Amino acid sequence: MNKEAFAVIRASSGKTAAGRLLLGAGALALLIPAIAGCEAGDNAPTLEFHSASSGAHTVFNGIQITNAFVLGAPADSTLPSGGSAGLFVSLYNSNDSGDELVSVTAPGTAGSISLTGGTVALPANAAPVNLTGPQPDAVLENLSQSLRGGTSIEVTFDFEHAGKVTLPVPVEPQSFQWATFSPPASSTAGAAVSTATATPVTSATATPTTTATSTATPTATP
Repeated sequence: MNKEAFAVIRASSGKTAAGRLLLGAGALALLIPAIAGCEAGDNAPTLEFHSASSGAHTVFNGIQITNAFVLGAPADSTLPSGGSAGLFVSLYNSNDSGDELVSVTAPGTAGSISLTGGTVALPANAAPVNLTGPQPDAVLENLSQSLRGGTSIEVTFDFEHAGKVTLPVPVEPQSFQWATFSPPASSTAGAAVSTATATPVTSATATPTTTATSTATPTATP
């Protein structure tokens, strides 16, 4: 063994734990670009659609449902039965052909769920379709029960080609990051009724005018 090799072995064996840690960190730093390089290119996972961090999400027959939630009342209060609530969701179609969200239902929670435009077109491999507010494009109508933040309800999404999928959707209070989201516009608000009372107008009665009649006095003829 030559002196140079012996010196390297001796230096390696004499390293402290801190030195070995730094050596390991350096090796890791060299590996990171190599790992990242494996994911480079047009199909890199970082370029694909990723789900949001809050709300319910699932992938069903090529349809990605993300960040689905129902907007409830402000914290420490509830939405009453008979009222309405907004549903927010993002949809992405990763299939090679287009699809369409035909309807959304919440059996046992709402009489119906209305969609702005009636249905939602989902083009193939296009940008996500965001029904994410702050004004709701999907509204739970005629709630059959009161809703409180922190609970969840069963919501069924019906797609023309992908079919039906049901998932638990959280009810989020209209507070914190959702404080700026809008509740559904009231569908029962009627036009304001004027409470002003008309004052009767008194008609002036014309006073008959007496016309003086001149009476001729006969003149005596001499």
